[in-house]
Amino acid sequence: MDILAHMLWANYGARAGNKVLEKKKKPVISLAWTTWWGVFPDLFAFTIPFCIVIFNVIFKGQSLSLIRNHHGLAGGFDIASFLYQFSHSLVIWAVVFAVVWILSRRPRLVLLGWLLHILIDIPSHAGNMYPTPFLFPISDYRFLDGISWANPTYMIVNYSLLLIFTLYFFSKRKKRV
Repeated sequence: MDILAHMLWANYGARAGNKVLEKKKKPVISLAWTTWWGVFPDLFAFTIPFCIVIFNVIFKGQSLSLIRNHHGLAGGFDIASFLYQFSHSLVIWAVVFAVVWILSRRPRLVLLGWLLHILIDIPSHAGNMYPTPFLFPISDYRFLDGISWANPTYMIVNYSLLLIFTLYFFSKRKKRV
């Protein structure tokens, strides 16, 4: 899924979590940090290749059209494939979540943004473009029959749902004021 949609889903997930926690008088989940963790997996995997592409465009005169060839001439996407398996693994997420919980002596719910990112990516990546290695390093299994997030129908449904959530949360906000 694209970064904007991941940001919005993580943010709205935190908002929904806060609604539940408000009733139980629990600490509030940070919207900003949950949103950050919602985009973290893609930033972790793709920041280096993106910087390489920009460098090559600016200083080597390469065309931006090379970015379409994720595994070829643009450079750096071999690094992305390596990092992607770490940032998109439920196993890695669970280990990090557990370690952070032990060290801070409480669950850090903002990390659920990262979990949501992985769960959304599993069915929204087709087998030909970064299928999600959600069981890495235990297994190489990847769900290959997903619907690409770039599919126009998927995007229409996804952004329609995000628009509904946006209207819902902003209508609730307006009523409080």
